[in-house]
Amino acid sequence: MDKSYIFNNELSYIKNDRIKVSAKKLIELLPDYFFEIPASSTGKYHPSFSLGDGGLVRHTKVAVRIAYELLNNKSVNNYTNDEKDLIILSLILHDGLKCGIEQEKYTRIDHPLLVSKYIKDNQNKIELSNNEISYITEAIESHMGEWNKDFNNNEVLPLPKSKQSRFVHMCDYLASRKFLDVKFDLDNNILE
Repeated sequence: MDKSYIFNNELSYIKNDRIKVSAKKLIELLPDYFFEIPASSTGKYHPSFSLGDGGLVRHTKVAVRIAYELLNNKSVNNYTNDEKDLIILSLILHDGLKCGIEQEKYTRIDHPLLVSKYIKDNQNKIELSNNEISYITEAIESHMGEWNKDFNNNEVLPLPKSKQSRFVHMCDYLASRKFLDVKFDLDNNILE
């Protein structure tokens, strides 16, 4: 499976070739299950387009598309071109280990921390600076927003504090709203 090809449209939003090459390498390292499972194991927390086979990929594509639209709106955007690219990369990877490194039955509350560690563990395979790694991992670690506690009410994940962390959380949150009805083609690309 050519995993990065699945995100070809989303990768086209990244303008910096060095960041794009790094994104492709990190996508290729994601576990196969990421490309097969629904965004929600119960169907309770995501709209219908993100359920069923490939639902997590469709959810991810919608989160990235929301970011892309907002980042191209001059009234909203206050990011540099590289920051935009890093935000897109953060959203492509944010749920990459949603069910653990080896697929588990349910979503892991600590999956943002797993993704962050996965990026850091593979830093030698990509061309991102330490500052860029910090930028994306901070955004990914806090993408769950207020849903940062386990079943015992222990805080497991940080809350978003930086502007990019709040932005990534907002895009992920909006992509999970049940009122959305996004249409996809047979290759799971968003229809215009």
